[in-house]
Amino acid sequence: METTETFESLVRAEFTPKSTYLNTAGNGLLPARTVAALHEAALLRAEGRPLTPLYEDVEACRAAYARLAGVPATRVAAGASVAAHTGVIAASLPAGAEVLTAEDDFTSVTNPFHVRGDLKVRTVPLDRIAESVRPGTALVAVSAAQSADGRIADLAALREAARAHGARTYVDFSQAAGWLPMDAGAYDFTATVSFKWLLGPHGAAFLTVPEDFGGLSPVLAGWVAAEKPWDSCYGPVTELAHSARRFDLTHALFTFAGLRRSLELIGELGVAAVHAHDVSLADRFRTGLATLGHEPVPAPGSAIVSVPRLGSRQPELSEAGIEVANRAGNLRASFHLFNTPADVDRLLEALSG
Repeated sequence: METTETFESLVRAEFTPKSTYLNTAGNGLLPARTVAALHEAALLRAEGRPLTPLYEDVEACRAAYARLAGVPATRVAAGASVAAHTGVIAASLPAGAEVLTAEDDFTSVTNPFHVRGDLKVRTVPLDRIAESVRPGTALVAVSAAQSADGRIADLAALREAARAHGARTYVDFSQAAGWLPMDAGAYDFTATVSFKWLLGPHGAAFLTVPEDFGGLSPVLAGWVAAEKPWDSCYGPVTELAHSARRFDLTHALFTFAGLRRSLELIGELGVAAVHAHDVSLADRFRTGLATLGHEPVPAPGSAIVSVPRLGSRQPELSEAGIEVANRAGNLRASFHLFNTPADVDRLLEALSG
């Protein structure tokens, strides 16, 4: 675990925001090392040099994310979006299967099940999702932290309920991976994008699957999903990868070149230290809101704070150099490693006016 001094020095060396940036739940800032890696990747293409290092970056990202998620790299697939990963899971379910989801969860987690047209998608409030698992529920799909308001799902209760009824679990960690400790091995499937709390560019998303692949079929498989990709560029793939790489989608190479450096930074800082930092700032904001007479959506322990009826103030805050989000009419502030107590206080001062 990093000392406070080392944490702060690493962050100062990597980030130089020109605003009070409190919208990591929308897009994380890119570290300096990531920007440098993106530049070098572009030069490889511009100068006609071999792209071998970029393919190596993909595997380095897979291994780094596996360490973060607490699973072997053989269980990690590298794709492009959570929606695509959800689509693969949706395609694996038999007609008539029941999928349990949370009300107003992020669309990428839920919509692929709806567009199947022959699944029974049941939606309940987030705080009732564990108790709503029942005999016949085939899959429970939920975000670890809600995009709109930061509420954290009771994943322990969900695991127990799913186990009791023989249901599989699918958890989207897009709003959690990087600040909330995670154990992907505790669920059948998990997914996350790269461009929020993992501080990477757009264009990459990870999927974790069981060692036996959990009944998934690689319906989106192309040449990169082969055991020997460079020998599988033409005609049908005769041998799929023996690992979760069979679920890979063609890699956005520049993205992975940058993401490799972002994941290295998260690893150097440690998720425990990032978690303590982020949540302390969110709690500082919650305390300040109370003094202003505002009550945020209850989301204890979350790095995301959502304040009802204040979303309309987002444009004026942006004009003042404070970047937050308007989500479902709420003002959403999300705190990450490059934020400071001064950032929180500046937002509170602006809201007091």
